[in-house]
Amino acid sequence: MSEHPRAPHEDPARHHEASVRHHEAPARGHDADDHHDENGSHPASGPEGVPPVLEHHVLKSLLGAWALAACGPAEAEAVEEHLGSCGSCADEALRLREAVGLLQRPEPLDLDPALRTRVLQSCLERRPPRIPVPEWAAPYDAETARLDALLQDFGDAEWHAPVRLRWYESDEATTRRTTVAGVIAHLMTVDGLVAIALGLDDPLGDAAPPRPTPWDRTEAYWRSARVPPTRAVRTPWREQSHDLVRTVSFTGGGTGRMPVSYGDYALPLHDAMLDRAFECWVHGEDIAEAVDYPYDPPTGRHLHRIVDLAARMLPAVLEHRRLNGLASPVERRLVAAGEPGRSLRLEIEGSGGGEWLIPLDSPAAKGSAEHEVAHVALDGAEFCRLAAGHVPPQEAAAGQVGDRDAIRDVLFAAASMSRI
Repeated sequence: MSEHPRAPHEDPARHHEASVRHHEAPARGHDADDHHDENGSHPASGPEGVPPVLEHHVLKSLLGAWALAACGPAEAEAVEEHLGSCGSCADEALRLREAVGLLQRPEPLDLDPALRTRVLQSCLERRPPRIPVPEWAAPYDAETARLDALLQDFGDAEWHAPVRLRWYESDEATTRRTTVAGVIAHLMTVDGLVAIALGLDDPLGDAAPPRPTPWDRTEAYWRSARVPPTRAVRTPWREQSHDLVRTVSFTGGGTGRMPVSYGDYALPLHDAMLDRAFECWVHGEDIAEAVDYPYDPPTGRHLHRIVDLAARMLPAVLEHRRLNGLASPVERRLVAAGEPGRSLRLEIEGSGGGEWLIPLDSPAAKGSAEHEVAHVALDGAEFCRLAAGHVPPQEAAAGQVGDRDAIRDVLFAAASMSRI
């Protein structure tokens, strides 16, 4: 073999020392010999910041891990550099990435509606509030917060997006066209009925109509506005909702029986707050639908309270409809107050579910399993949408058995509870 020429002026001793260091280096530890891939090859690690030099078959074996984002930084960089020059591996990597995408469930951008409740509950367990929010006001507190979160990023286009309000009147589907801002104005004016009962300012001021019905108050607000409602309505609506929750909390749970007038009827304060939570959720869905955005029902605990309110109101609504010839007449004598009578079993499935026995012959009668003549089963959110006038009564029940007239009367009574 020919000897390599030595560089000019090179020190023979230094050359010998470097040669010794070169041959002894592997002997100082076994890490270099022990680091090899499953095929026995020794991937060379480049300087810091430079991907390691790996053979083609090693890089190909790493494609699955790379697609799952399970490679280390250096390996991932080496694979990605290789994909730029190897067409077959690039095609395989693309197929693997698409397969991984099919395996992963897309996560919604919205937070779980129960998250706020869980966070608050955790905080309150650590430090109980000096002035707690009554249980019957918690659904309103949660639903106004959820709707406000939906509104916070709306631009002018979203605030003026058309919304069609739906309800049932005289057993006919009725609609009214407005905008997102108009819906918030409607919620504010009807929430004002609770504000008036609590001694707070009426958001309508001098424009308040003589009859304090939700329809009259909403129409009065829309007529009195010099221009259609804009995003500016969000601030007074949200401030009023905070004032309502704060006031009922300071006055204590004992005020729950205070009457709140709706013009044609009155509700005790604890039911009025549930009613306002229900309306806030329903109209939140209307707004979300108008801007093509998902919106979940309330949490199970809050949904159960809303369903319970509607179930408790059904006997009186049935009686009112019967007096106006809209429900089947009672074929026997009225049941005395507190006595059991013919009943329909309302079974609510899913989140917020339960069972209620609805007396059919008199609002003062007692629901009785022994006198059950019909059974209707619905999903909780579907029942609430029926009560909001968003679902036709003929299409509402998921399951029904028994007296057809009783079933029809109850479903139409539920729909007739809806209003603008």
